[in-house]
Amino acid sequence: MPALDLWNLAFQLKSTDYRWVDLTHTLSCDTPHWFGFKPFESTKLFDYLPNTPEDMLAPMRCFQYSVASQYGTHVDAPRHFHVDGRSLGEIEPIEFMHPLCVIDKHEECAANPDFILTVEDLKAWEDEHGRIPEDAFVAFRSDWSKLADLENKDEDGQPHYPGWDLDAIKWLVEERNIGAIGHEPADTDPATITTREDAYPYPGEQYILSVDRYQIEVMNHLDELPPQAPSSSAPSLRSVMVLDILHAFLPSAPRHKFPCVCSSKFRLRCTLHAPAAYNPPGAPHAGAFL
Repeated sequence: MPALDLWNLAFQLKSTDYRWVDLTHTLSCDTPHWFGFKPFESTKLFDYLPNTPEDMLAPMRCFQYSVASQYGTHVDAPRHFHVDGRSLGEIEPIEFMHPLCVIDKHEECAANPDFILTVEDLKAWEDEHGRIPEDAFVAFRSDWSKLADLENKDEDGQPHYPGWDLDAIKWLVEERNIGAIGHEPADTDPATITTREDAYPYPGEQYILSVDRYQIEVMNHLDELPPQAPSSSAPSLRSVMVLDILHAFLPSAPRHKFPCVCSSKFRLRCTLHAPAAYNPPGAPHAGAFL
């Protein structure tokens, strides 16, 4: 009987050693989104409840949705800005799994809604938590997901929201070779950049997609995650970023013939566990899954 390494790992990830965190906003008419999109629309096609119109009566419930592709929590693939860039369908499933680092600047953003995350902030994070690992997903926590209006306009109608400094994104790509970035506002760049007349194409977003990386916008529940210190100290927690897409994965070694279904929804998930938990060969020490 072949070893059931993948199945054992799947059971372990579903155990109480891990806590899974949903990092998306529920899709509805109230979902926060970029101001330029029409609101989400839902039309019921069929239903089984009493008093359902006869032409809609069926043994199942079905809806038809109308929604922009970058509505709510979403992925921006390189082709979002670049005609020669890869589309979401051209990115391999394994490319959606990363070590996760959360840069927590929610207090700074509360004090200054136009806060800009800089290289100095990233280096300060590393001084405290250790080096950002290669292929990491670096998430910028601002707690902007808790605002009803992502634009956060003042009395004059001027938007105020935080964002990445272009040099910070370049540093992450060129010096740390990260895999992707994410944030809670609907834009990569801060409002002080996006509201300029000559702002388009937005420099931060244009750059991250130009170097064959993707990004995730309008993230949620980053406040439930630790910084994900990459050091090997015993008290630290680790996380791994996984974009939830329906697919199965199989080991490359022929003696293992037991596939695992990795996910079943278009969601971002994260689990957290202690370093003493099971670590299969080649897996990150003390990991967690998004």
